[in-house]
Amino acid sequence: MTNASATPQIAAQNPHFHDPDWWRNAVVYQVYPRSFADADNNGTGDVQGIISKLPYLADLGVDALWVSPWYPSPLLDGGYDVADYRDISPRFGTLADADELLTTAHRLGLRVFIDLVPNHSSWDHPLFQAALAAAPGSPERELYYFRDGRGENGDLPPNNWGSMFGGPAWSRTTNPDGTPGQWYLHMFDVSQPDWNWDNPAVPALFDDVLRFWFDRGVDGFRIDVADAMAKDPALPDVTLSPFTGHGANDKHEGSPQWDYPGVEAIQRRWRAVAREYADSDLGERVFVAEAYLDPIQRLIEYVTPDRLHSTFNFDALLSEWSAESQRAVITKSLPAHGAVGAPTTWVLGNHDTIRVVTRFGKPETGTNFAQSVEGEGWEDPAERTIRMHPIPTDVELGLRRARAAALLELSLPGGAYVYQGEELGLPEVEDIPEDLLDDPTWERSGRRLRGRDGCRVPMPWSGQASPFGFGTDAQPWLPQPAAWADLTAEKQASDPGSTLSLYRAALALRRARPEFRTGELSWLDLGADVVAFQRGDALAVVVNFGSAPVSLPAGEVLLTSAPLVEGLLPLDATTWIAL
Repeated sequence: MTNASATPQIAAQNPHFHDPDWWRNAVVYQVYPRSFADADNNGTGDVQGIISKLPYLADLGVDALWVSPWYPSPLLDGGYDVADYRDISPRFGTLADADELLTTAHRLGLRVFIDLVPNHSSWDHPLFQAALAAAPGSPERELYYFRDGRGENGDLPPNNWGSMFGGPAWSRTTNPDGTPGQWYLHMFDVSQPDWNWDNPAVPALFDDVLRFWFDRGVDGFRIDVADAMAKDPALPDVTLSPFTGHGANDKHEGSPQWDYPGVEAIQRRWRAVAREYADSDLGERVFVAEAYLDPIQRLIEYVTPDRLHSTFNFDALLSEWSAESQRAVITKSLPAHGAVGAPTTWVLGNHDTIRVVTRFGKPETGTNFAQSVEGEGWEDPAERTIRMHPIPTDVELGLRRARAAALLELSLPGGAYVYQGEELGLPEVEDIPEDLLDDPTWERSGRRLRGRDGCRVPMPWSGQASPFGFGTDAQPWLPQPAAWADLTAEKQASDPGSTLSLYRAALALRRARPEFRTGELSWLDLGADVVAFQRGDALAVVVNFGSAPVSLPAGEVLLTSAPLVEGLLPLDATTWIAL
């Protein structure tokens, strides 16, 4: 494992750090700060913990890290309920710690993204507290969506919209004299009131937020629910969901809640702010959008010139483990992004979705995009995570497929994102005791839906028992399985056959071989159950989804996710070959 004394060498190993187009092929590692590393030993991860692991990330071979929200927050939705966009949560550290992280990361050759959460704030945000204290129709209330209720006494919500976390999307306030007041909109948790982006003060506020962090050296932002800020001002009712009794959160074209036309102007405004930094040492700052939209043409609009730089390609995350579905996703994604000059950004997992090892170890592994009707292939990943919890998992099979999927993801043109722990082959923790569940989905659903805590369990770094080097001896905020003693980074680092060693080897080859940056993808026909292609003229990638081993093109085997069997690629395996 690389230590701080190797910093100059590591930085030299990332020759693309100062390339203005570094982001087009970057591998970005997502850090969920609450669960990454606990430097002050209080059971919760922190910024100093992240700093202590930056040499690990540089040695892993990624180009950047994305830090999920580190802002002051009551943590009623894992930090995505922001109380102050221009500070660090005292739970995690200080602004001085953030500055140290940025300086250290850049010295190691790592870029840094942080989260932007523009659709909603926390109800603890001073501006929302001021709005609650102000009168209806006041400038303070115009920063959010406050409306009178329907019905004779205003007892009914202003419309029928439902929250993404369950229940209605409206909550009623109480006037100073104790009488019922207006209602406020929250498309997510009750603690997350939606900003009113039709009020010019809101985009101006976020311009200042962007510049605050860009001036400190942040290289870019991952935009949370990038399709949600604009709403139809009329706030019309939508079709009722037969499952919830509230308005359905369908992201169909013409929705008054999602992908509403006003998002384009917001994104163009942000891109203009990013361009202000084009002549700085770090260059133009970069955005990646979180937007689950189907068909793909709607998503591609977000990365047309002068809007955002990139967007997660969630079809890869949602796709089942089959040759026809994976091939369909690649076939539609690459030309669609290429048509607007944007890279495809691949992703297999994140802090909101069931871990890859567990997902691919279940009988149902996702959507078949080769068979789904255009515009109907999308499924809310949170809903799928919740639905799949009770289904038994074959962890050994899931790990085998996750390793193969990693080599497929890292071999495709464009960028890639790795969620913390994927490089260790961590499975979902599906048996967290109910009294320890923290996700708001648990309470909002009447304790029926367990939510997303299973993919947020703190990282195992070393040792034979919890906290596995996450802290010194304090128990982590979510319990770690005892079986993780075999999956720690320390143990895997010395095992050439481990998942960590596979990731390190793959990322080193990806950086060393020019085909991974410039080689066009051309398909090879090795059978219906095989996804095979070349990158340029000198590199082949073969993934076996079938039930029998397959023959390989002639050449030098550079890397395999599973050992070859008499020169053949076994099932659920990927190999890279120098032709």
